[in-house]
Amino acid sequence: MKKIIFLGLAVLLFAGCKKVLNPEPEDLKSLDQMYTDVNFAQGFLVTAYRNIPGYYDNSEYATDDAVTNQQNNTNANLRAYTELATGAWSSQNNPASVWNQSYEAMQYLNLFLENSNKVKWASDPEAARLFNLRMRGEAYGLRGLFMYYLLRNHGGIASNGQLLGVPIVTKYQDINAPFNLPRASFDACVKQIYKDLDSAEVNLPLEYNDISNNAQIPDRFKKYTGNFDTYNRVMGQYGRQLFNGLIAKVIRTRTSLLAASPAFQNAANPATWADAANNAAAIINYKGGVNALPATGVTYYANASEIDNLASGNNPSEIIWRENIVTNDATQENQHFPPTLNGANTTGAGYMNPSQNLVDAFPMANGYPIDNAASGYSAAAPYVGRDPRFAKYIIYNGATAGVSNTVIRTGSASGSDDGINARPGFSTRTGYYMKKRLRMDVNRNSVGANGKTHYNPRMRYTEMYLAYAEAANEAYGPTGAGTQGYSAYDVIKAIRKRALGLSADPYLEEVKGDQGKMRELIRNERRLELSFESFRFWDLRRWKVDLTKLNETVRGMDVNGTVYTPLNNVETRAYQNYMYFGPIPNSEILKYNMLLQNANWK
Repeated sequence: MKKIIFLGLAVLLFAGCKKVLNPEPEDLKSLDQMYTDVNFAQGFLVTAYRNIPGYYDNSEYATDDAVTNQQNNTNANLRAYTELATGAWSSQNNPASVWNQSYEAMQYLNLFLENSNKVKWASDPEAARLFNLRMRGEAYGLRGLFMYYLLRNHGGIASNGQLLGVPIVTKYQDINAPFNLPRASFDACVKQIYKDLDSAEVNLPLEYNDISNNAQIPDRFKKYTGNFDTYNRVMGQYGRQLFNGLIAKVIRTRTSLLAASPAFQNAANPATWADAANNAAAIINYKGGVNALPATGVTYYANASEIDNLASGNNPSEIIWRENIVTNDATQENQHFPPTLNGANTTGAGYMNPSQNLVDAFPMANGYPIDNAASGYSAAAPYVGRDPRFAKYIIYNGATAGVSNTVIRTGSASGSDDGINARPGFSTRTGYYMKKRLRMDVNRNSVGANGKTHYNPRMRYTEMYLAYAEAANEAYGPTGAGTQGYSAYDVIKAIRKRALGLSADPYLEEVKGDQGKMRELIRNERRLELSFESFRFWDLRRWKVDLTKLNETVRGMDVNGTVYTPLNNVETRAYQNYMYFGPIPNSEILKYNMLLQNANWK
C-alpha cells in the first residue's frame, strides 16, 4: 500500500470525467487506468482508511473528566476543545466536526464501488474474484463507519423539530450531481448503516486468519475458490488490520446503542435497547462469553511484553481493531508525562489534567462509592484503599511514575515543575496527570532517552461488554437475560471482578434490584473503563444528562504535605440546552438551502 500513487486522486474525485488533463501523464491518472493498475485502484480504499477519525481525540478536555494545560497555546488545535467547552462552540467553530473528512472518504468509496468490478485484481481468476469481493466488503464497511460518525456528531433535532440524520450519498458525485441534498431521517441513516454493514459481512471473514486445508474454507467463499492457498492469499493473515466482519459487528453495536439512547428516542425512531443488547452479545459470544473478558484489558496500553511481541498483524486479546504499531515512539509520553519525567521535551508536557470529578468517580477497593458510608473512604487520606484502576490511570500527588519510579509532587508549594500551575503549558492545573495511554518504561530525560512500541486502538472488547450491560439493563432490567442467557448484572460483575479483584461485590448486590441504580453504576463503569479514550463527550450527550451535569465545573485538588485543599473552580463549562447535538457546518448550510441546521445553532 505504501507504493500507491495518490497524485491525481483529488482531481479524479471532483472532475467527474473519464479523462483527466494530460500534460503530466506520469502524475495524473485517468479512471480507466484504475482497471489495470491495482495499486491505483487500492488507493481509493487507502485514502478512506486514512480519513478514519483518531481514537484519542482528547475531547475529554471538553467534559467533566479533564482539562488541558494548553489553553493558551498558539496552536489552535491544542486549545480547540477548551474553547468549545467554554463558550466558543458554534457551527463555524467545531473541532468535533467529521463532516468534510467523512463525505470526502465516501466519495472515494462510492467511486471505488462503482468501478471495482472492472479492475483486474490478479492474473489468477479465483484470486481476482476474492480480491474484488474483499475490497468491496471493506468499502461497504468503511462507508457504514463514516456514516456512523456523521450520525453521532451531526444528527439531531433540526430547526423544523424533526429528528434528522445527514444526507445519504451512495453514488459518486461528479460535477453534474445534485449536491443540494436534504438530510435524511435519523432512522433512514441507521438503516443505511445496517445495509452497508450487511454487505460488508457477506463479503468478509470475521477475522483474517490463515487456514491449513480446503475443508476450512468458510462455506460462503467456497463458490469462489476451493484452494486454501488462494483463500489465504486474499482472506488470510496478510489482511489483518483491514476492515473485517467483526469490525462491522462493532459498528452495528455502536449504531444501535446510539439510536436507542435517550437523546434519540423519538416516535420516528424505532430503535430498541434489545436490538443494541443483541448486537453487542454477538461479539461477546464470539469472544467466548461473559467470562472471556480479557484479563489484561485494564492496562491494554502498557502491557509491555504483549505490545513488544506483536507480530504478523496480530491483536492483543483486548483489541478488536487497531492502528499499525509504531516502534521507538514517545508521542504520548512527550505530550502527557509530568514535567519532571519529560526532560527531553522543551515544547510541552502534562497536557491532559484529570479532574477531581473523575477521581471521585473511582470507588474504593471494596467496590463502594466514596460517598457511601460502607466505603471506608477518608478525606484525610483520599488516595488510600481506592479502586486499583485509579493508580493505573491517574498520577496523583505522591504517586511514583517513570522508569526511575520518580515521586511526583503536584502541590502548589511543592517547589517542583510538577506542582499546580508552576510552569504554564507544562504543569498540571488540577493536581493530577494522566497515566493511562502512557508506558512508564519510556524514558524522556536527556540521558538515555528512548521510545517504545505503541499502537492506538480503534475498538476494544471491553467497550462491547459495557454496551451490552447498558442496553440489557434498559431492555430487561439488571438481572434479566433476554435471549442471551446472561444479564447486565453478570457482565458488570465480570468487569468489576477484573478491575477490583473482588470475590464478593456487596455494592453490586445492593444495586442489582434497582434499574436506576444499576444504570448509574454501569455508566460510571463505562466512564472509568473508557476514560481518556474519547467516549465521554458523546456519552453525556446521547444519555441527555441534565444540563447542570453537562456544565459541571471541573475541580482539582492541591495537596501540600497532609493538607488537602479542594480547587472548586478549575474550569467552567458553558453549554446551552441545544448542545446535545452537534451542528451541521455553517459553510454547508450557506451553500445548500435544502440542508437544515440542528435547532438553535448559529
